Amino acid sequence: MTSIYDESGKNMACTVIQAGPCVVTQILTKERDGYDAIQLAFDDLDERKVNKPMRGHFAKAGITPKRIMAEFTRFEAGHRKSFGEVIGVEVFTVGEFIDVSGLSKGKGFQGVVRRHNFHGVGDATHGQHNRLRAPGSLGASSYPSRVFPGMRMAGHMGNKKVKMINLKILRIIPENNIIVVKGSVPGANGSYLKLERWS
Repeated sequence: MTSIYDESGKNMACTVIQAGPCVVTQILTKERDGYDAIQLAFDDLDERKVNKPMRGHFAKAGITPKRIMAEFTRFEAGHRKSFGEVIGVEVFTVGEFIDVSGLSKGKGFQGVVRRHNFHGVGDATHGQHNRLRAPGSLGASSYPSRVFPGMRMAGHMGNKKVKMINLKILRIIPENNIIVVKGSVPGANGSYLKLERWS
């Protein structure tokens, strides 16, 4: 993240995103596929890392292999011209609100204090010499003799799909396909995001 100043001199936290160039690799229609959508691909990939079916998919669009693909259903008909068409940040405008989705940072196996904000025992009294960050009781004894699903316990944290909605576009730099959005977005630096118009 970084920060910029607006016209009134207010400092706003923002995130800089490289949003293209994206290439049209597939056009889905309601008659053939059951719904209208457009598939975009981004980030060049070495051809030897692509299997044969995907090579044919990219060859049909007449482009080099790409690392990531995503479908978009809310797209104007004017941007569905042909395979291989390049789409950049010109589809967005400054002041528009968009949704940004991606994978959150993976944090590995975490305990209940970090994962669910448990407080632990707190004061190290009453003989609690090794229970400061323990989860405590998990359930009853003879009945139901099991732990209910959804119990907040230690486990894998992060690396889940997260969508930030209603983020305002502050600036667009079309020559570098850069979009500056207000606020934070999910994922670490260099991770992939999906940008959609706010709905």
